[in-house]
Amino acid sequence: MTRQFGWDGLAFGFGPRAFFWGGPRGRRRRWFESGDMKYVILKLLKDKPRHGYEVMKELQEQLHGCYSPSPGTVYPTLQWLEDEGLVSAKDVEGKKVYEITAAGTRFLEEHRDVVDDIFERVRDAVDRALGGGMVEVNRAVGRLARAVYRAGWKARDEAARRRLVELLERTLGEVEGAAT
Repeated sequence: MTRQFGWDGLAFGFGPRAFFWGGPRGRRRRWFESGDMKYVILKLLKDKPRHGYEVMKELQEQLHGCYSPSPGTVYPTLQWLEDEGLVSAKDVEGKKVYEITAAGTRFLEEHRDVVDDIFERVRDAVDRALGGGMVEVNRAVGRLARAVYRAGWKARDEAARRRLVELLERTLGEVEGAAT
């Protein structure tokens, strides 16, 4: 099994998940605007039928772990799409599997510009968060976090942990100074 670099284990408020924090007046910006999810899910179902969990995992994978849709977003959207006749659901081995209908395919084609815009916008955001010069920064942060936790766990006493915290505080000051 190949291991992927991901931010799931690093819930410190930095990394690509935090990329969309700090919008106007400190509000959190979203990966998807209101109503976008129906197009996103339809596009995923056009590729192949999936159950809700597969939709969530595929979206998370396509966004390289930067965004994980919640069941509270995905399942109501799937239900709405089914109610509108854009997808159909069938029971397969105890799981509800959704498949795009002909009406869903037409809907997706009619709104191709919207779908393309959504995916382009999100792809650009992922590239800004993970691509370019940030690739090495992200790798270094991951290595640093692992080393810090390893050192903290191996520390034999509180004095060693306090020295680690002091080192991190000095490093933080240097990093903040380098960013200006």
